[in-house]
Amino acid sequence: MKILLTGKNGQLGFELQRALAPLGEVVAVGTSDCNLADADVLRALVRRVAPDVIVNPAAYTAVDKAESDEATARAVNAVAPAILGEEGAKLGALVLHYSTDYVFDGTKQGAYTENDVPAPQSVYGRTKLEGEQGLAAANPRHLILRTSWVVGAHGGNFAKTMLRLAGEREKLTVVADQFGAPTPAALLADLSAHLVREHARARSTGFPYGTYHVAAGGETSWHGYAQFVIGEALAAGKHLKASVDAVAPLATEQYPTPARRPLNSRLDTTRFRTTFDLRLPPWQEGVRHVLRQIL
Repeated sequence: MKILLTGKNGQLGFELQRALAPLGEVVAVGTSDCNLADADVLRALVRRVAPDVIVNPAAYTAVDKAESDEATARAVNAVAPAILGEEGAKLGALVLHYSTDYVFDGTKQGAYTENDVPAPQSVYGRTKLEGEQGLAAANPRHLILRTSWVVGAHGGNFAKTMLRLAGEREKLTVVADQFGAPTPAALLADLSAHLVREHARARSTGFPYGTYHVAAGGETSWHGYAQFVIGEALAAGKHLKASVDAVAPLATEQYPTPARRPLNSRLDTTRFRTTFDLRLPPWQEGVRHVLRQIL
């Protein structure tokens, strides 16, 4: 099996290189190898590699910057997945792509299911939704995994930012009215490898392609997440200026940003868990593991 992996230097791409390696030859590319915003370069890459599977964690994830750089965000988040779908379809390849809770407006009271109608409130969310739609229209052999609040030991993320700030300041203020589930990049990578393996086994008998919500179990706010990170770090002997109690809650309206964030980022993972008979561990387990690596 030959696997083309984009975004090799990102949080998820880094973990996917490890998780996919036992399944076959992995051709991993980053921005320096292939500019996803260049359609011709992207098409040429797929044709040259001729993969059996395309795994695409690459994305324009600078949510606020995207508000003033919509053309680039659309090229990477919307056009590129459609191109991967088109070129993959010519090869009969599976395309595994990752999307986001930001395709929803965050106003629902409960967790979002795959049947809920998307209503993105930002350029990032809109372009990610367009990417989903473009891929699905181009290639029936697709898996789209919507996830939330990705965290990993490699690359930048919220947990690392909180550790840095808690080491510099005695008090922190963190948004407390946005809810979701911090999801480890390693968990997503391992689940992805499982899906690729299952697809290889089931191709002659059919496979449940489509869109699935995949996130760690449970929920928290950014404020609760920050307190957990600081508490775990202090328990591990990390010297920090800020204590858990020094993290003050903040309302979203008190912290204006160029891009609107959904207040509710909770994703219902029932379809994924029942379809593939897999368990999604509580978010605390994964974040604790990531923190052990970081610390």
